[in-house]
Amino acid sequence: MNQERPLAGVRALIIDMDGVLWHGSQPLPGIREFFAALRARRLPFVLATNNASSTPAQYVAKLAGMGVKVSEDEILTSGIATAAWLAQRRDPASSRVYAIGEAGLTEPLRQQGFTLACSHKEGGDWQADVVVVGKDETLTWDKLATATLNLNRGAAFIGTNADVTLPMELGISHGNGAILAALTAATGREPTIIGKPEPELYRQALRRLEAAPEDVVAIGDRLETDIFGAVRAGIRSLMVLTGVSREADLAQVDYRPDWILADIREVTRVLEEG
Repeated sequence: MNQERPLAGVRALIIDMDGVLWHGSQPLPGIREFFAALRARRLPFVLATNNASSTPAQYVAKLAGMGVKVSEDEILTSGIATAAWLAQRRDPASSRVYAIGEAGLTEPLRQQGFTLACSHKEGGDWQADVVVVGKDETLTWDKLATATLNLNRGAAFIGTNADVTLPMELGISHGNGAILAALTAATGREPTIIGKPEPELYRQALRRLEAAPEDVVAIGDRLETDIFGAVRAGIRSLMVLTGVSREADLAQVDYRPDWILADIREVTRVLEEG
């Protein structure tokens, strides 16, 4: 564990949202004070989430409802990161994508210029070169069948993230990793993952911040994604205990966050004392 004062030397933050700022639609205590402290110190940040279901505009509206004002360019989702990553590797003009996901995934793919294939039951062209899978609360048998058919034809298999669980108001529910697991079971195919703990999401956040890894701290609640991803990206990390992981979980892994604090109220206290 880092012996320096928490957030020592930080010039920018990359902040997870689910389990750090809220559980489902319920804001966690201290959220408004936390953002007020960031603004008062002119500390740049990117809200970087593995959750690909919502658009930046939807996150802006969600935070506004919690009394927090942010801009769309301060939000980076795994859906946005996936679309950007894919556009660097495939020509959008000649690649068809079948996407399981909500607007937070389909909009970035369209904005990058990709044509989205339809479900096999919709009567159109369902065949695709790439299958991309993100969190989808409208998931159906037909969507899984279309993805499976395309994967069995040889389509590339991309997952926005592999989180098998998701914190909600009522407890821990399933995440996108559970959808990916179903498709892997059906096809024997393993997806390429773009979100945390892969470093790509953090790398894109660093480019937005125009910051070096050593000047940035990532704040998250999951050891296996937020913290491990930061380690792989060369970024210091701070884990809060309001989401999935607990201090006892450290015994099961060979990496560590630089610091552990109880919640964002404690992070605010550190910022104000610094």
